Amino acid sequence: MRSFKHNRRRAIVVGALALAAVALWATTASGTPAKSPGGSSARANATLVSQLAAARLATVKYVNNLARAKEDGYMIITRMIPNMGYHFLNPKIAGFNVRKPAILVYEKRGGTWQLGALEWVFPSMPKTPPLPGAKYGGFGAACHYKDGTFTPATSQDQCPMTSPQSGAAFNFWHPNLVTMHVWLWYPNPAGLFSGTNPLVTPFNEG
Repeated sequence: MRSFKHNRRRAIVVGALALAAVALWATTASGTPAKSPGGSSARANATLVSQLAAARLATVKYVNNLARAKEDGYMIITRMIPNMGYHFLNPKIAGFNVRKPAILVYEKRGGTWQLGALEWVFPSMPKTPPLPGAKYGGFGAACHYKDGTFTPATSQDQCPMTSPQSGAAFNFWHPNLVTMHVWLWYPNPAGLFSGTNPLVTPFNEG
């Protein structure tokens, strides 16, 4: 019983420290001031902290476990994009749910995989930001292949049935997309919502 209480108390402390870290990170990375007239920025920051905490709890199982992500339906759609990572998509996830990112962005060094960012994609610019302070990028229309290679194409009928780079089988095509990265599992001095991260440059060679 004593051991159980000790472990529970430790879990509560660790959880509180993690939440505090997320709060500090959200404030600094998003550039949102802590206070403003009327408290609107403070409320937005509190909302962001809460949502990021929920996202961390939902994705912690994938941090160093790419196999678990694959079991849950994530499949490779890009190889290493410089200063970004390898992208794994779950085609069953659509729309925005902070606990269910459509894409997991991993860094790789040797045989070790580390989750870096979560990513959501939209067919057009969201009318309301999914997260306070959200910033967006884009991914041009492309044909994707089973091994993560891809090639730009404005329509699916332009997609070769095998990858021009590797010969891998065709997987799917998508139109131009709006993207939102959230660097929740790897620090990013460029910002929480930046599309790229200078700190993952050492992983560019895999």
